Amino acid sequence: MNTNKVWFVTGASKGLGLSLVKKLLANNYRVAATSRTISALKQNIPNFSDSFLPLEMDITNDENVKASIEKVIDHFGQIDIIVNNAGYSQTGTLEELSDKEVKQNFEVNVFGLLNVIRHSTPYLRKQRSGHIFNISSIGGFVANFPGFGIYCSTKFAVAGLSESLAEELKSFQVNTKPGQFYSMLLWLQNTR
Repeated sequence: MNTNKVWFVTGASKGLGLSLVKKLLANNYRVAATSRTISALKQNIPNFSDSFLPLEMDITNDENVKASIEKVIDHFGQIDIIVNNAGYSQTGTLEELSDKEVKQNFEVNVFGLLNVIRHSTPYLRKQRSGHIFNISSIGGFVANFPGFGIYCSTKFAVAGLSESLAEELKSFQVNTKPGQFYSMLLWLQNTR
């Protein structure tokens, strides 16, 4: 894959997102990475270069997401690969979770991802190329995990909107890959 491509990775300060960002930077890709706090990114990726743009972003704030995408365009001149990785697992039985806990899990896992899609796809459609990876979970395909009903329902939503998005963007040569993190890494490995 052409290392001039620009990756935009949400939820990049720890876990899978951080691992991906480190791998991309080690292979000379240009990367914009987001976290709720920029200090978390700076702490975990201390050697900055022009090919790395750390961004503090609240994925649940539509205007903040829009401003972050615009910063990527201003810095790199383009955006090519979106990795919607930000999210969290809300645990608790369905009857014990509060309305606030349920809504917050949907705000982050579904509507936050949708905010990124809304503000990045106009650039991908205009350039008639790109990829979107919406990181899901096995919980987005089967929900037989007691105590994870709300989390699973958010991931089912991600799978459904990803399938529809793939059809909406197909004629613009933008590929959408719903699925788990390992499927994205396999795709990355096979496109080198």
